[in-house]
Amino acid sequence: MQAHDLALLTDAARAAGEIALRYWNNAPLAWEKGDQGPVTEADIAVNDMLKATLRAARPDYGWLSEETPDDAARLECDHVFIIDPIDGTRAFIAGERNFSHSLAVAYRGQVVAGAVYLPAKDQLFTASLDGPALCDGQPIAPTQTLLAGDPKILTPKANLDSDFWQGPAPLFRRSFRTSLAYRLCLVAQGRHDGMMSFRNTWEWDIAAGSLIASRAGAKVTDGRGQPLRFNNPSPHTPGVLAAGPALHAELTARLKA
Repeated sequence: MQAHDLALLTDAARAAGEIALRYWNNAPLAWEKGDQGPVTEADIAVNDMLKATLRAARPDYGWLSEETPDDAARLECDHVFIIDPIDGTRAFIAGERNFSHSLAVAYRGQVVAGAVYLPAKDQLFTASLDGPALCDGQPIAPTQTLLAGDPKILTPKANLDSDFWQGPAPLFRRSFRTSLAYRLCLVAQGRHDGMMSFRNTWEWDIAAGSLIASRAGAKVTDGRGQPLRFNNPSPHTPGVLAAGPALHAELTARLKA
């Protein structure tokens, strides 16, 4: 079933990309969703297509999406789609290429299939719980860099604050991408050594990417080093941290309890 779900997500992600690219660099209508940041007409169009397509294919699956009002009925479902129609909407609005579609299926709290597609790059990351992590069909793996090796870590500057660390923050080369899903895939691919976010993180931002990074061989936890679980009543996790297993252990050992 995981293979069938992954094939469904992959086809849907590519279809989402076709819609998004019609709006990208074409001045899409955009507005603010309170404290949740911007949304565009492209986000809504992609969400509407995904909801119709995926739920028609799996009518017994629950639905959790950034652009759909939450329905507690998902909590009664063994399987649930966890969807971010466009992850990195600010990048999308700015005409940058680093936005993605993040599509996942979770079964009883564990992600079992995930696809992250960057349509402006035509780059597809996929994984299932019983299969490898792939980028455009090729196996990927994280680095084994340690803190002593001057690792490259994707994280907001705020995460260097002393409130998060025992003593000074560890030394590393910091960079950033708007899309959390893409950050996780960059770790899975070994293009960056790790990624960290310590504030509450929406499940739809990380569900697919967390599976891809994990199946690639990275260690992926919440921002406190605890296992991730999905389809929670409040669909947040306390951050996310992903890196090669040894670097992940070094970072979590330095975090405040």
